[in-house]
Amino acid sequence: MAGSWPRLAILLGGAALLLAGALAACGGDEEQPGPLKIGLMLSFGDSPSETTLGRQRAFELAIKHINEGGGVFGQPVAIAVGDASAAGGPAAEARRLIEEEGVHAIVGPSSSADSLLVIEVTGPAGIPAISPSASSPRLTAASDRDFFFRTVLSDVAQGPVLAQLALDRGYERVGLLYRDDAWGQGLATTFQEAWTGELTAVPVAPDQESYLSELEQSASGNPEALVLITFGTEGAIIVAEAIEAGLYDQFVFGDALRRPELIDTIGGAHLGGMYGVAGAHLRDTAAARAWEAAALAEYGEVPELTYIRQTYDATIAIALAAQAAGSVDGAAIRDELRAIGSAPGEAVIAGPEGIAEALRILRDGGEVDYQGAAGTVDWDANGDLVRGAVAIWRFTPDGAIEDVDVVAYEP
Repeated sequence: MAGSWPRLAILLGGAALLLAGALAACGGDEEQPGPLKIGLMLSFGDSPSETTLGRQRAFELAIKHINEGGGVFGQPVAIAVGDASAAGGPAAEARRLIEEEGVHAIVGPSSSADSLLVIEVTGPAGIPAISPSASSPRLTAASDRDFFFRTVLSDVAQGPVLAQLALDRGYERVGLLYRDDAWGQGLATTFQEAWTGELTAVPVAPDQESYLSELEQSASGNPEALVLITFGTEGAIIVAEAIEAGLYDQFVFGDALRRPELIDTIGGAHLGGMYGVAGAHLRDTAAARAWEAAALAEYGEVPELTYIRQTYDATIAIALAAQAAGSVDGAAIRDELRAIGSAPGEAVIAGPEGIAEALRILRDGGEVDYQGAAGTVDWDANGDLVRGAVAIWRFTPDGAIEDVDVVAYEP
């Protein structure tokens, strides 16, 4: 026991500081809201991908920066984690997070199909959900009661860039295989609307052992390349079968295939020099540099997998909106989300110092305009970003992924 008192003193001292901060924020002896509890919902499964684990770490880094900055209402933010791939499905997992874990908002889920199911729970429950990666245009008009937002651009932006990329690569005839779900259908539609060459498009069902028949159908028009809009596991099967059958040796990829696992499986000899698109972060901004420095200090490297920065920004936005609202009520948080990411608030940036400053301003009754690690979190009436960027990337022969261009988007 003699050796335990210093740790106890530290804990008590920290608690006293948090209590003092909470009392100062809310005027002395008034009853305090909170603590705020944020849920994270991703698809972990039995063997989560590097991308999924990277998004989880980004969520945890955001929570760390929030709590180091004094927390929300002067209290540490609590968390709960849900798995959209759990046996009951994403809707049941959302219900568990809300009813059993008591979360006040959710970051996630990852996919558009899962998001369409989750909002059937979060909307009626009055719980805000912000997806970092669900990009289907169908989500714009979904019946979410204005409780669904996203920190990724809708595929109304990505589809035309994908089409232009294929044209710029010199292809006039392409096959298109796309995942037959909300995300795949949405991106395929926006691609086809912008495509000016010849096209044979074929939907594919997820989780098949082979896609050879669909590949053969897509190749019926003697295409020069395959445009592939699928998730990672099925994408690896499709590419391997396309090469083995001699149907394709040129590929153009949608954002879900910007994964090191794909080139690790297929090899740089086949995929080196193959291009794709993905949602991008704005580069060389003060916010991006601050987040990169924090990530480097935390991980020893700057993560570059898809939608990691967007996961961080979604988490921060919820915390800032709750602090601005002075409440953990879902509707109150939702009503502040658009305000904390747009003018006329004081500009604040991602990273530990920026988040601490943002929380201080809000505790003092001010307004903020958060500039995120990925870019703006300025949302329109549908919870869609009003501006952003799409990256053009490629696999390299040595197995790396490199960004080669960024296309700005603002309707």
